Amino acid sequence: MRWYEKNENEVLEQLESNMETGLSSEKVKEKQSQHGKNEFSKGEKPSLIRTILHHLKDVSTIVLIIAAILSFLLALKHGEGFIEPLVISLIIVMNLTLAITQEGKAEKALESLADLNSPSCFVIRDGLRQEIDTAELVPGDIILVETGSLIPADARVLESNNLMVDESSLTGESEPLEKNMLVLPQNKIPIAEQSNMIFSGCLVTAGNASAIVTETGMNTEMGKIAGFLGNTVKGKTPLQQRLDRVGKNISTVAVISAVILFFIGMRQGSDLWSMIMLAVTLAVAAVPETLSLIVTLALSHGVKNMVSKNALIRKLPAVETLGNTSVICSDKTGTLTQNRMAVKRLCLNGGKPVKDIDEFSEDQTTFLKMLASASNAVVQTDEEGNTQYIGDATETAIMRLFNEKGLDKDAVEAEYPRVAEIPFSSERKMMTVLLKDPKGGFIVLTKGALDRIPFSRGNEEEIANIHKLHDTFAGDALRVIALGIKRIDALPGEEELESVEKDLTFVGIVGLIDPPRPEAALAIQRAKRAGVRTIMITGDHAATAGAIAKELDILSEDQKVVTGAELEEMTDEELSASIEDYSVYARVAPSDKIRIVEAWQKKGEVVAMTGDGVNDAPALKAADVGVAMGKAGTEVAKSASDMILTDDNFATIVEAVHEGRKVYSNIRKTIYFLLVCNLSEIAVMMFAQIVGWGVLVTPVMLLLINVLGDGIPGLQLAKEDSASLIMESKPVKRTESLFGGGLLNVIIQQTIICSLVVLAAFYVGAYVPAGMGNPSPEAGQTLAFLVLGWTSILHIFTVRSRESIFKRSLLDNPLLVASAASMLLALVVLCTVPAIGAHLGLTVIERSHWFAAVGLSLIPTITAEIRKFFDNRMDYNEYTEVEHSAR
Repeated sequence: MRWYEKNENEVLEQLESNMETGLSSEKVKEKQSQHGKNEFSKGEKPSLIRTILHHLKDVSTIVLIIAAILSFLLALKHGEGFIEPLVISLIIVMNLTLAITQEGKAEKALESLADLNSPSCFVIRDGLRQEIDTAELVPGDIILVETGSLIPADARVLESNNLMVDESSLTGESEPLEKNMLVLPQNKIPIAEQSNMIFSGCLVTAGNASAIVTETGMNTEMGKIAGFLGNTVKGKTPLQQRLDRVGKNISTVAVISAVILFFIGMRQGSDLWSMIMLAVTLAVAAVPETLSLIVTLALSHGVKNMVSKNALIRKLPAVETLGNTSVICSDKTGTLTQNRMAVKRLCLNGGKPVKDIDEFSEDQTTFLKMLASASNAVVQTDEEGNTQYIGDATETAIMRLFNEKGLDKDAVEAEYPRVAEIPFSSERKMMTVLLKDPKGGFIVLTKGALDRIPFSRGNEEEIANIHKLHDTFAGDALRVIALGIKRIDALPGEEELESVEKDLTFVGIVGLIDPPRPEAALAIQRAKRAGVRTIMITGDHAATAGAIAKELDILSEDQKVVTGAELEEMTDEELSASIEDYSVYARVAPSDKIRIVEAWQKKGEVVAMTGDGVNDAPALKAADVGVAMGKAGTEVAKSASDMILTDDNFATIVEAVHEGRKVYSNIRKTIYFLLVCNLSEIAVMMFAQIVGWGVLVTPVMLLLINVLGDGIPGLQLAKEDSASLIMESKPVKRTESLFGGGLLNVIIQQTIICSLVVLAAFYVGAYVPAGMGNPSPEAGQTLAFLVLGWTSILHIFTVRSRESIFKRSLLDNPLLVASAASMLLALVVLCTVPAIGAHLGLTVIERSHWFAAVGLSLIPTITAEIRKFFDNRMDYNEYTEVEHSAR
């Protein structure tokens, strides 16, 4: 319904209300039954069962479930061996518990943040002024709003007294808009131009008004955007896609290897059920059971670190996705800027522009007192003792500077009391106050647009200089306010009050701007060094956005500013083709933001979108990572996000990117570590079966190695710190494999070496005489088991860093060292205590075998260190260049 094109009588009649008495209690009940409560649909929370089923869709988890079922059936048939399915099941439960618990904590933290809507509002009902809960509002209610009010519903203005509304949370427009009751033409008019309408969630910055509620809840403009979020589909994160591919590849290798091993065993005359058990065990060995758990722990550890840095993660995978972010699409108002106007420059008549406002002359102080006297902004102190500035953004900026200079407005008003005022209007573009002069007579101060204030005609050179100064300020995207003054002897009557607005003397001008956050520029530079491009998306004017972007070093000489109108003329294909040419998108609509995000994604970029307003919410959900502001952010924006900045600090995003890169690096280390161990197990079992050595290590031994050698120490990789230059490298592309950067070659090399030393260990124990003992298959199995376990544990120290193990302090990750040492000792106990080892098929080995085990277990670590030495020498020049640029 186009309420803005109807006069007040039509609106009142259609909504069955009365301007003087409002709705009756009976009519309110009737309308509440029709329209429901004035609140957003929060959506149905998924049940615990649905949440569990969602997490069970993970490929590696599915493989583990299948393996657990087969293992349990085989154990049930033989009446023994239940430890395998129990351990696998325990790992699955631990994964689910960690993921669900973390997401639950994030949601509870989110619920603790402040709601968007104010809890109560004033209405006229039954002819009385009443304060009610905003949720009880219905269409037809007459609401009363004033300076500082948060508008509780969409409404048509009935009466207005200099009403100014900040609609930045809805439209992105940073300047307050004047509202009145004038009927608008019968055309489709954008929200930002509906001057007789006020909208839910927007803030009254000046004046007061009465209005009739036209829409509530999900039917408000804000509610429509909230509903639109449900149609925005969020795909899998890059991490989920990569882990799916890894899981599928591992599963394929596991199945093929198990089938081959089964047929080889059957051809050699092995027992059917024994080969089924061995094939299932091989499949379990091939799948790194702890990978999903370690990934979850790495993400959880990242979440914990981010919380300490004021970033609340709502979905675990968002941690890693942040690390791969290559483009940050950021809203300007309140995100890159402070969302509050500030005086940046001023100039007195005949003087030079003052950029350093820290030191004021006496004349400049007097000028500031005049500006404050002509302002209606309210300064108050809240319950916690914090100073609050309420009113028009320009006037609050003036009062903020006034207070910073230690000036006292009460003293100024006591000396020069205001006796009359001609209010500001969008048509006049100025306001005038009349002050009583203690010396006699009255002082007229007029504040507003330079070209609207009727100054007395001076010489042409003086006028030209004033306008040249104005144009210089405006060219730097400053909002320019001029001040004129004159003295009169007598106060004119109310009808002749506007007659004083002529022949004013120019006092000076002041330039204001919504300044960038102090930390934003440094954060953008840090992001740029990390290969992350920052894009500004705003509903503000192109000139203002461009000026801020240049100041923040977002907009370079070879990049452009594009407006929403220009975007509308582009097809999706044209936008995708030219998307990299633009760094600033001005005057854009919510639908434009989604197109921008999707265009970058089509280029293979991982996109993070930051914002705080309702208009940001659809794009927050469409982005790979949606980042909402915790303090200034609306409830809709928070609900659509993956991460919430509890300090509203843009720099926190870059810290989160750093933490995400640490997580991604640790996940790659985990994959490297686990795959070398698991592929070595497959290789030695396949080789032993082919050459007729039989079962090199039993299923129970494999399971113990996967838990003691791989799992427990591997968990500590999740807490590894990052390399010093991790933020000096380019982000990982969306299409890049987890095995990129030569990791696959390293895994293959280390797998071959580890497999050879394990085979050598079995051969020594099974075929080479040692001391007083005779070689035997049991000794070969024990020695192979010991070397396989030790090799896995020692290997974890080589994967911690591409640097030498001697350059990384063991104290950096004491839990890793402690768990590795404990597992090494546990393996020794299993091989030296007959009462324990006998139940696992292990035997006591000779002293010479122990020396052989130590020597063979060290070989993979030594070869890895030699490879790293030569790799680092080859990369030396590249690293020194990066290090130099980092400084």
